[in-house]
Amino acid sequence: MTKLTVSALMVLFLCLSLSPSLSAQISTQVTPSQIDAIFRPLVASDSPGLAVGVLQHSKLVFARGYGLANLAQHTPITPTTDFRLASLTKQFTATAIMLLVHDGKLHYDDTLTKIFSEFPAYGGKITIRELLNHTSGLKDYEPLYDPHLSADHPETTLSQRNAPLRQVTDKEVLHLLEQQTTTNFPPGSKWEYSNSGYSVLAMVVERVSGMPFEDFLAKRIFQPLHMDHTLAFVQGKNTVPNRAFGYGKDKNGEWMLSDQSPTSAVLGDGGIYTSINDMAKWDRALIHHTLLSALEMQPSITPVEVPGGVQKPDGSASAYGFGWFLDPY
Repeated sequence: MTKLTVSALMVLFLCLSLSPSLSAQISTQVTPSQIDAIFRPLVASDSPGLAVGVLQHSKLVFARGYGLANLAQHTPITPTTDFRLASLTKQFTATAIMLLVHDGKLHYDDTLTKIFSEFPAYGGKITIRELLNHTSGLKDYEPLYDPHLSADHPETTLSQRNAPLRQVTDKEVLHLLEQQTTTNFPPGSKWEYSNSGYSVLAMVVERVSGMPFEDFLAKRIFQPLHMDHTLAFVQGKNTVPNRAFGYGKDKNGEWMLSDQSPTSAVLGDGGIYTSINDMAKWDRALIHHTLLSALEMQPSITPVEVPGGVQKPDGSASAYGFGWFLDPY
């Protein structure tokens, strides 16, 4: 992203897993006012801002918003403000796939051509597991849809284009990949972060479950966990409650709306909106295995092993499972 298009809205979610003795120290030594003193100076009262949540032993012990969710309406950010999760969406997409495996409707070693009979032959070598752990080798959909969205051409928001592009959907991503004849590398031979893989996984959920991806998420994840303000946003179908909008600065240093891009409608890799309060419910469900047992969750927290390993953009070593980076903290 360029300096002018960096979103000024974010969610900070700090999960503390502490020993009892250290927990006692945190409880007695760190006060809400001290946490507040860290974040309040970061934003002005009339600027875009952020929400902060601190979890301790699965309990939300601090939740507060800073700045505005909507500059035009002067709407303040609160713990119930919904932010677009971007790639944090991938953990929900992975969970949807794991739920279908739980149901016996899907297997991690199923191939793309088994699920989509119309998919080109190269899909016969790509498994669900490889899509989940970013080893499929699928081509990036962004430059296939629009060359200006490639790594060498930073994504331009709709509000910055003279002629805004129509937004691409997961179904169209699948169609773009069906027009290809090969992958970037042999599936399973390398790790490469793939938005395309998670967009395709959303379509796998639709094909196998027989319902729209956003409806499956609502029925199998959000509703059971009472994440009442969480959804995969589909223009014209649902509405994001208490929505935080994204902003960037123009060449004059003035705030401008830069909330949507040509790829914002792709759900599987980044289309979920949620709040600090609902994310606390999600964290609690993961810890207590509300949706899937510990055994069923194990594949998602098992690091993938490939030649060369997993590397972060800065070249440092990392680890990845299904939708989650697994680096210790």
